[in-house]
Amino acid sequence: MKKRVFSGARPTGRQHIGNYIGAIQNYVALQKEYECIYCIVDIHALTTLENTDRLQQDIHEMMLDWLAAGLDPQKSILFVQSHVPEVMELYTLLGMVTPLGWLMRVPTFKEKARMQPHNVNYGLVGYPVLMTADIVLYKAEVVPVGEDQLPHLELAREIARRFNSLFGPTFPEPQAKLTSFPMVLGLNGAQKMGKSYDNYVELAATPEETYKLVMTAVTDPARKYRSDPGHPEVCNVFSLHGFFNPDSTDEIAVECHSAKIGCVDCKKLLAEGINSKLAAFREKRASFAAEPQYVAEVLADGAERAKVIAERTLAEVKEKMGLLPRDV
Repeated sequence: MKKRVFSGARPTGRQHIGNYIGAIQNYVALQKEYECIYCIVDIHALTTLENTDRLQQDIHEMMLDWLAAGLDPQKSILFVQSHVPEVMELYTLLGMVTPLGWLMRVPTFKEKARMQPHNVNYGLVGYPVLMTADIVLYKAEVVPVGEDQLPHLELAREIARRFNSLFGPTFPEPQAKLTSFPMVLGLNGAQKMGKSYDNYVELAATPEETYKLVMTAVTDPARKYRSDPGHPEVCNVFSLHGFFNPDSTDEIAVECHSAKIGCVDCKKLLAEGINSKLAAFREKRASFAAEPQYVAEVLADGAERAKVIAERTLAEVKEKMGLLPRDV
């Protein structure tokens, strides 16, 4: 029997190439050997999102990207977190066994509190408990994470372990599947690619939009003139060639080092590589976008399938906590 994978992502609307390189392509690959459950975690988003006017549109756009990238509703369960409300009940129950001290020492809580001092809400403190509920509600055995996320998963393991010690074996302790989530720098070469920094290229951008955006990218900071030898090892644009132009990377590096090509040439090659790599994706996305009801059907079916697992787990939890009569 295949092991079960769970992963969730906040609804951020149209995805960018950093999302694809860092996570989405890995989600697709895992479908080959695992039973996968992928969730758009809209409740998590409320801890930092004060304006929800675009929430439904962001969910729709994100799922279009997931489907176009190769997430298959026949192979994976794809759904929206709030569509399976059992997660909120389990979140409450797990909160009863999670020491407050565990939550207060989470580095991301302190970081978020600094970022939004006007909105340090209860949900922000309890975020790791809800994350744990997401995972253990479906008895996931494997969670794909980068090394930077290991402390968060370890807290989920501690909460599951504490519940099991108090009420008997119930949840598997989720194991990390370390992935090579590379940090993709944004076009400015300064921060991680992200919408908050306005330094990204959307997967669904047109070829023309992609070209214009890539041409704004910061390249080798030490290269002042076209005739100067380049340093591809420190160039953000060159790092993207490894994914979008893998067969030409060595040649581009040699020509950059010898100043046979300049930074403008390098960026043109990258834009061409991105557009070539994403051509099939963009065609599929346009096809899915032309049938908006399809996305709604995928999410409804996914929620129904997830709910079957969730109801069974929640009943077991409530029985073990004495909230339901025990089976004799």
